[in-house]
This record gives sequence, structure tokens and C-alpha cells, in this order.
Amino acid sequence: MRVEIHHRCDDFNGYRAARVKSLFNAEDGTRFDHTADLDIDDPDWKIGIVVGPSGSGKTSIGTRIWGPEHLYSPEGRWPTDKPIVEAIAPSGSFDAVTAALGQVGLGDVPSWLRPYQVLSNGERFRADLARIIAETPARIVVDEFTSVVDRQIAKVGANAFAKAWRRTPGQAVLLSCHYDILEWLRPDWVYDTSARTFTRGWVQHRPQITVEVREGGWELWPHFEPHHYLKAGPMPGARCYVGLVDGEPVVHLGIGTMAVNLGKKGTGVEARGCRLVVMPEWQGAGIGLRFLNHICELQRQGKGRIPGRRMTTVFHTSHPQLCAALRRDPKWRQVSAVLHGANKKASSRSIAASRTKRGAKNVIGSGYGGHFLAVQGFRYVGPPQEGTPV
Repeated sequence: MRVEIHHRCDDFNGYRAARVKSLFNAEDGTRFDHTADLDIDDPDWKIGIVVGPSGSGKTSIGTRIWGPEHLYSPEGRWPTDKPIVEAIAPSGSFDAVTAALGQVGLGDVPSWLRPYQVLSNGERFRADLARIIAETPARIVVDEFTSVVDRQIAKVGANAFAKAWRRTPGQAVLLSCHYDILEWLRPDWVYDTSARTFTRGWVQHRPQITVEVREGGWELWPHFEPHHYLKAGPMPGARCYVGLVDGEPVVHLGIGTMAVNLGKKGTGVEARGCRLVVMPEWQGAGIGLRFLNHICELQRQGKGRIPGRRMTTVFHTSHPQLCAALRRDPKWRQVSAVLHGANKKASSRSIAASRTKRGAKNVIGSGYGGHFLAVQGFRYVGPPQEGTPV
């Protein structure tokens, strides 16, 4: 495919324009011409990127590849009276929408309940990507890709989008002025408008993320708490593991212990994981599940909460994407699923009867339950043994 760009404008000769021409020997500012040879006519690619400095023709090339109707714009797509979880793919399934939000790293659940216009730039960027993933157009061109977010969010967001988009049947062309996302995006082709070169294939691996693990108390929980999907404080008796990247805390997990009934063998001890949080700018990089698995493996090997004691770990969550990820991981087994709270009236009667039995004069009429919090439980069993069916 050959894309030819020819822009023209009037030749202005005012005082300042004439002085600029004289000072900088710029005799003509009326023409912009760019010819790009893009070897993209075959369907065997998923992601391409046009990269280069501002004013080098990226948007013009992007609109010429498939036509301007394929250029994504948030304008007019986001209602002001609905949260983003309602606005994305209104006729689609709940699971598909929440999966798209999780896949692009927008796992901060409270942000799902806000309209697009009140989100931060980073949240809007990921909401737009989630919308593209959920709606799965056959062809899409995204202008200013990662241009409005800080570089950490840009890199992780590019990586998250690439992983999610490659699961769809569509093709995407991204337009960006930033070269630092290329190794995270790993596109199928790159056209550099500055060098005017087309490259097919990307062989470099994504940069490794080294996470330092520290064990301690709940000192850093206030740093993570605003990003936990439930309003919950520290779990009594639990210790915390924090993952740091270049000294910055990015992921958190609490580990407590609980007694378990072993039948004829009596009782035992099992670890219990809680308060798993990944900071928003790192969501989508794959850190959360790997960190959880690493900490649970420490407990299984006797190097964790109780040194020398080998323990399996149970973990409960209602986050739909984390539940799906744990079900896919052969190191985990699902052990429970409570799709709603207990009968609230029955709980109220039980509480009242208990208080009356103890001689209390005031009977409380409230109870627990009645909600739709789908809490699912999982147990970490470790890597599959050789010869063991998964």
C-alpha cells in the first residue's frame, strides 16, 4: 500500500511572515508532502504503529490507510449520565465489559462507577482502550496513542492493550509520537515517519520487571487502601508482603492463618491471603497474579508466615477478572462460590434469639446478608506435578 500525503495552504506575506522567511531562509511554508510505502495489504498481522514526531504526517497516514471512519475518537461516545461500566458495549455482557476493563489494566473498581468525563487522563486512556476491546471492531486506528499519560502508564498500558487485542480478530493501527512504547507493544510492523522506514516484525523482548519482595506489617496499607475494590481495613493477625519496583511500592498482599478441620487427623493450619492490591499505574503488567503465586509458594515451602510450617493458602475475591485468572491457572483450585449474601431476615432472627437467650433487653432488628457480592474461594496447590492431570 502506498500512501501519499499532499497538503497545501496559502502563501502569507505579512510583516512577520516575511521576516521569518528572511531570518530562516524559509521561502515556502505552503507545502507538506509525504509518501509512505506500507507492506500491510495481507491480513496476517494484528497491530501496526506509525511513530514519529509531531507534524510528521502520522494522522494523515492513519486516516488514509482505511479511511477516516476507522479513526477512533472519544467524542460523542461517552454519555455524561452513565458510569463507564454501563457506557461500554451497552448490549454486551457484563463479563465481557469487566473483562475488557481488567485486560487493559483499569482494575480500580470504583472508577468503573464514574462517568468518563470525571476520570483522570490515565483512566480515560484505559477506558478508551477497554471500549475498543469490548466492541472489537474489525479495523481501528487510534491517534495520539499514549500521548496524554505519563510514561509508566503508557508502557504498561501499551503492553496490556497488545495482549488483549491479540485475542480479538481485528487489526489496529496506532499513531504515536513516543518510541519508548515499542518494546512494550511489540507491534507486527512499524512505520517511522521521521526516518521514512517501514519495518516488519518486532523481535525484541519486553523489558523485564524486577520486583523486590519485603515482609512487614501494615505500615504501607494506607498507600494501597484507596485502590482496593472493597472498603476493608487490615486483617487481624496478618502480616504483609509488599512488592517494590526501583524502590516504589507497587503491589500488596496480606497473609494470615486459620485453623482447618482435617477430619480424623484433627486440625491443621492453613494460610489465608487477603488485600491484594496493584497500584493503578502498574495494572495490566501481569504483576498481581505472579506476586500472589510467589507469596503462596513461600507458604507452601515453609518459608512464609510460619517459618518451617508448610501450608496451602486460601484466597477469596469477588473481582470477576481475578476469579477468571485464578480458574485458568493450574496452580489454583476453586473451592467455593457464594453468589449472594445469606438470608438477611434469617440472620436478624438468629441475632435476636441469641440476644434474648443471653438476657438482653433490647433486641436488634438488623441482620447480615442480602447482598449480591459474589465471593469465590480458591486454594493454592502449587505447580502441577509431572504426570498429574491439570
